[in-house]
Amino acid sequence: MIAKIMSIGLKGVEGYRVQVEVQTLDGMDAFLIVGLPDASVKESKERVSTALHSYGHQLVDQKTVVNLSPSEQKKNGPIFDLPIAIGILKSTGVIRVNIQATTCFIGALSLDGSILPFEGLLAAALAAKKLGFTIVYMPFDPNLPDIKMEGLDIVFVSSLHEVIQHLSGQMLLPFHSPQLIQDDSIEYEKDFQDIIGHEFAKRALEIAAAGEHHVFMTGPPGCGKSLLAETFPSILPPLSNEAQLEKVSLHQLAGSEILQINQPSFRNPHHSASSVSIIGGGQNPKPGEISLAHRGVLFLDEMAEFSKKTLDMLRQPIETQKVTISRARSTVTYPAAFLLIGAMNPCPCGYLGSSSHYCTCTPKQIQSYQNRISGPIRDRFDITLSLQSISLDTKSNIQCETSEMIRKRVVKTRNRQYERYAKEICNGRVSYEVLIKTSNPSEKIKQLLQQMALKKKWSNRIQVKMMRLARTISDLREENQITEGAIWEAMTLCCSTDNNLIVGQRDRSRVPGSRSQ
Repeated sequence: MIAKIMSIGLKGVEGYRVQVEVQTLDGMDAFLIVGLPDASVKESKERVSTALHSYGHQLVDQKTVVNLSPSEQKKNGPIFDLPIAIGILKSTGVIRVNIQATTCFIGALSLDGSILPFEGLLAAALAAKKLGFTIVYMPFDPNLPDIKMEGLDIVFVSSLHEVIQHLSGQMLLPFHSPQLIQDDSIEYEKDFQDIIGHEFAKRALEIAAAGEHHVFMTGPPGCGKSLLAETFPSILPPLSNEAQLEKVSLHQLAGSEILQINQPSFRNPHHSASSVSIIGGGQNPKPGEISLAHRGVLFLDEMAEFSKKTLDMLRQPIETQKVTISRARSTVTYPAAFLLIGAMNPCPCGYLGSSSHYCTCTPKQIQSYQNRISGPIRDRFDITLSLQSISLDTKSNIQCETSEMIRKRVVKTRNRQYERYAKEICNGRVSYEVLIKTSNPSEKIKQLLQQMALKKKWSNRIQVKMMRLARTISDLREENQITEGAIWEAMTLCCSTDNNLIVGQRDRSRVPGSRSQ
């Protein structure tokens, strides 16, 4: 008798259906697994046979053939241990009940018949929902969050005996579908109210958080670039249920520790990190820092010290919000919708334009240092901030707002965007066609932007960035249309290559933290 059991194969975080076909024949003892299994799948025969022996079922004088279909897809991992064992028991008549094609089994087996979690367990559960399965048998992992997926019943099992008893109707196991806990009362180590000055930078970071815009900061050492970036997550809204599941599944695939499930990730790799660790890859491709920062923040401090090759590899993921890693053995795609914050000194000594130190660098050294970041990478930053050091004795007349106060405005602004676009996407990521269609800027706004673009010789990308920023600024002001004031504020934030505009920004801002002080 041929038994057919459904399971799931993984390619990164993407899953596909795998039909486990098992047939047992009388004859010489043999256990064959076909269907492009890798070493970890081939080892399943030892785990499965020993687990069945512990259960009291011995494969004596039998030839067992297991086919993992589709045969052209390479299979990896111990995920197929449980479906292979169930297929053998059904093929030999131990399990007589009919198992529906909408039921799948995933799990690794211990030698005593226990069912153990494996790398990518949550990603497999998410794939089961997308592939249309209604019931999934899987091990329980206490390190994972509670899962809720409408239309999918998850049966957590701890041993092969429990699965057999449940399938036979002799044991009732609860169908688990609890919710992730939403906790908005999050305590952060750093708060914006503790940052002295830099009011213009705080306003820019609020706009960046509200519309998911990339930020580039430059300034002398100790001016507060790293502090602002590390405090930035405190104004980001908590993750939704879907985003939490995506975050946990990526961290589990990478073997990375998860500290706060409902907070956006904040990744701060050292500038000596390799391109593989940043982008992802390896012999068996795993997520890199850009994927671990999915739905969160990737902070590149001392950005000019990263290799030029690594920085240029960020260009495509920033645009597509995903990264595809191709290897001879496999090709996997990981999500990479991150908010990029870059920081660097303006010159090798760090004091170009400083009001308190003299720059000792030659023009050639300055140009060579700044050229470490290519034009296309600079062009992908929506906001550019030029910071100066602030005295600790500085007393600002502006009342410092807490991160919680700013976060409430950010959440409200993002909800406006979600409602406008009918999905969870912000102005910084939505397509330009949808942005213009939903915003419908006036002819006066279009003419103003065109005139400035001709005068400053701005590229189309810079004009699009300004329109996105202006839309976010208008949303923060609760305005239905893009206003002229929003366009002018966007101009002070956007263009990093126009020195005249940066000078104009210094003249107009006149707030603590700007160059005018």
